[in-house]
Order: sequence, then structure tokens, then C-alpha cells
Amino acid sequence: MSRSLSHQASCGPEPETVTARSHLGFLAFTTLCFFAASSTPTPLYHLYQEAWGFSASVLTLIFAVYAFSLLAALLMGGSLSDYLGRRPVIFGALLLQIVSMLLFIFARDVTWLVAGRLLQGFATGLAASALGAALLDSDQAKGPLINSISPMLGMAVGALGTALLVQWAPLPLMLAYCFLLAAFVVQAIYLGWVAETVSRQPGVWQSLKPSLHVPQQAQGMLWLVLPVDIAAWALGGFFLSLSPSLLAAATGSTSPLNGGLAVAALTLSGALAILTLRQREPVLGLWARAFCRLVWR
Repeated sequence: MSRSLSHQASCGPEPETVTARSHLGFLAFTTLCFFAASSTPTPLYHLYQEAWGFSASVLTLIFAVYAFSLLAALLMGGSLSDYLGRRPVIFGALLLQIVSMLLFIFARDVTWLVAGRLLQGFATGLAASALGAALLDSDQAKGPLINSISPMLGMAVGALGTALLVQWAPLPLMLAYCFLLAAFVVQAIYLGWVAETVSRQPGVWQSLKPSLHVPQQAQGMLWLVLPVDIAAWALGGFFLSLSPSLLAAATGSTSPLNGGLAVAALTLSGALAILTLRQREPVLGLWARAFCRLVWR
């Protein structure tokens, strides 16, 4: 009996446990990479402006294209993985993201950037819904927390990592995208070993019809949260699109680290707020977020 117990202890965790943990880590890392890619262009926008001479209004258009395509993907494809399965939707999103990385790497003018951001937004929307559902399928205890902080951490890593590469590495307009391209290719290959948690169901085409539904018991809280959420995401969009150019104009410094640090400070503080306030009363969290918005102003 004791020999059997010692043998089990020496063998370590069961293979199924190790596999489940590795798959959870893969899903979390893939989510982080998608959102890192979304903020990667931020430290580069000022360089693009200098190289191609486009205005701030064109810059906001480039960012808006990403935001609207992401929203379209969430509205139309948010439940797609419930019918096709998690893996096919994640794989499709990875393929779109790979194409968008290639567009950024070989970009020659603003049209390439717009096309890249359009594809990237749609890929991120599909991935966010499918990866988020897969994380909940894999671990209902840790999944919600990973879903909450991975986007924030990813945007911080993308913006700050790209800024560091631009500052001290060669190929400033290409290298960050090359690293991400390699990561997405590896993830697309590894996905073949990830267990599927959903069986195919009929009704795929019907699921593409945009629909919004809020449970009756949640509508009151929704209207309370909505203004703060709109303000938070508006501020995030402002930082992700214009902060490098505005910081350069205000400080006279053209260092890409300024924009990368600004985005990282914003997103990391958001992740920290989630970690510290997730067990608090919802109203306390709303007041904290509203106060932070006033401070940023």
C-alpha cells in the first residue's frame, strides 16, 4: 500500500491534468497574443505618419476600421463556435490574423494598413468569443479571470514590446509583426492537439444574424454600467490611436517608448483593477473606474 502511494507521488500529476493545464495555458497565451497584436501598431503610427505623410484623421480612420470590424465579428460570429466548435473558429481567426500580419510586414502605404487592421479586427472578434468560451469550457474557476486580464496584459505587452523593438532593434516597421506571425503559425499548428469541447450543431447560418439579448434581471445593472464602459473604451481607443503623436507634440520627444509606456500604464492599471476589485461590490468598482476617468482627464 505504502509502496503504491510512494510510486504515485513520484510519478507526479496525472497525464490528463498536465494536458488540461497545457491546453488552458495555450488558450490564455493565444488570447494574449491576439490582443498584443491589436496594440502593436500603436508605437508605429508616428513612424508611419513620418514615412507616408498622412493626417491624424486618417490615423483615427485606421483605428476605427479595426474597432468596427471587431464589433461586426462579435455581433455576427459571437456564437459561431457554439455551432461549428471552438477549434474551427479559433483556427479561422488564426488564419485571418496570419494574413493581417503579412499585410503589415509588407505594407507600402495607408491602404495596406487599413486592410490589415480590417482583417485583424475581424480575426480578434472571432478569436475573443471562441477563445473566451473555450477557456470557460476548460476551467470554470480560472477561465473568467483569464478572460478578464488577458486582453489588458496582451495590449500592454504588444505596445511596450513593440516600442522596445523600435527603439533598439533593426527593422522597426516589421520585426514585431514577424515575431507575432511566428507565434500565430505555431498556435495554428498546436491547435490540432487541443481537445474540442463542443459538438457541431445545425443552425450555423441563423447564428450569423446579429442579435442582442439582455436578461431581465441584468438590465438595471447594464444601464448603470454602460456609461462607464463607454467612457473606458473611448479612452482606450484614444490612447491606442493618438497617444504617440500627441505625446510627441507635447514633449518634443519622438521616442516610441513614450507611446508604448502610456498604453502599458493604461492597460496594466486596468488589469490590476480587475485583480484587486473582482471580489468587491459592483458599485465600488464603478466608482473606482469613474474616479480614474476623471483623473485621466
